Amino acid sequence: MDPHEVLGIPREASPDETAAAFRALAKQWHPDRGGGLEAEMRMAQINAAYDMLRAAAWTRRHEDGEGPGPAPVRAPRSGRGAWLAPVMRHALGHELLGALEPREDVWLVTPASTWASPSALLAATDRRLLWLLDDAVVGRVGSLRFAAMERVEHTLRRPRRRVATLRIHDRGGRRHTFGDLRPDTALTLQRRIAAALG
Repeated sequence: MDPHEVLGIPREASPDETAAAFRALAKQWHPDRGGGLEAEMRMAQINAAYDMLRAAAWTRRHEDGEGPGPAPVRAPRSGRGAWLAPVMRHALGHELLGALEPREDVWLVTPASTWASPSALLAATDRRLLWLLDDAVVGRVGSLRFAAMERVEHTLRRPRRRVATLRIHDRGGRRHTFGDLRPDTALTLQRRIAAALG
């Protein structure tokens, strides 16, 4: 999937232009406005494209040393994530690419926050969740396999309910919380993870 094509914007579009294109398409295709299964599928593409471009912008800012944390350690470029589309590799950045297992398929990358870092990048793969804590000095990349998860839930932040939090309870009794997610993104994550848990 080419996120620029999905949103109908040029590759050099600014973040404001990207957000405006997303909002216009969301008004047109949101399933609450009707359209049935076609609208649901189209809206899922639009959400994924927008999240990927937001993640790519996050990665660009933070890997260039403009983020709040220390300058990142760059992983070798050779062959990391070669099976992924270039835009997905760019959105993941060097550190998350370096944490991938061979042929691990990534289906979502989005900015988020955690209790340990107000600025993080969250990736969902076919096997696990991965996250990068921007302001950590060591232990910047975290991981939680679906097999280690017990349950997942999401909540919307009041008063406007425009921001969501995803909570995952693992089998060891720990809770992992990812905040500052878009509501549609949190819902998609919850559904896909719940399906993986069976």
